[in-house]
Amino acid sequence: MKIKYLATFAAISLLTIGVATACSSPSATTPGTIEVAEVKPNPCAAKANPCAAKAAASVGGPLAQKLQGKPVVVDVYASWCPACKNIAPTLSQLKEEYAGKVEFVVLDVSDKSTTSAAEATAQELGLSKFLSENKTQTGSLTIVDPATGKILAQFRNNPDKAAYSKVLNAALTK
Repeated sequence: MKIKYLATFAAISLLTIGVATACSSPSATTPGTIEVAEVKPNPCAAKANPCAAKAAASVGGPLAQKLQGKPVVVDVYASWCPACKNIAPTLSQLKEEYAGKVEFVVLDVSDKSTTSAAEATAQELGLSKFLSENKTQTGSLTIVDPATGKILAQFRNNPDKAAYSKVLNAALTK
C-alpha cells in the first residue's frame, strides 16, 4: 500500500518538474534564443476610473445635482408590506402638498426585478449604501437633505402627516 502511494507521489513529482522545466526553458523553435513577448501598453491605464469617482462622491454629490437641492422623501416600498399600505394615504397627501418643492423617490423591493430596478435608481442618485442598509425596512419613509446627504428624519409605519410636514417645512426654510 505504501509503495503504491510512493509510486503515485513520484510520478506526480516527475510530471510537475517536467512541466516547470518546460515552462521555464527557452523556446524550442530556435536553439539558443529566448522568445520575448511583445510588451503592449495597457489601453485602460490612460482612462479615468469611473468607479473611483462614484466611490469618492458622497451621497450629497449626485443626489444634490440630480434633485436640484430639494429635500427628498425616500420610500422603501413593497407591495406585500402592510406598513406600506398603512402609510400610502399619508404619502399621497404629502405628494400633493409638496409637489414641485420636494422630490419623492420610491425604492420598490417587492421582488427580484423591482429590487434590481430600485438598486439602479439608488445607484444613480447616490443612495446605494442607503438602500443596502435599509432594503429590509419596508414601510419606512426617510427624509434626506440632498445638499449634505444627511438623513433628516426616518419614520417607519408612521401615518402621522404632521410628523413629516414638520421636518419638510424646516428643510424647505433653510
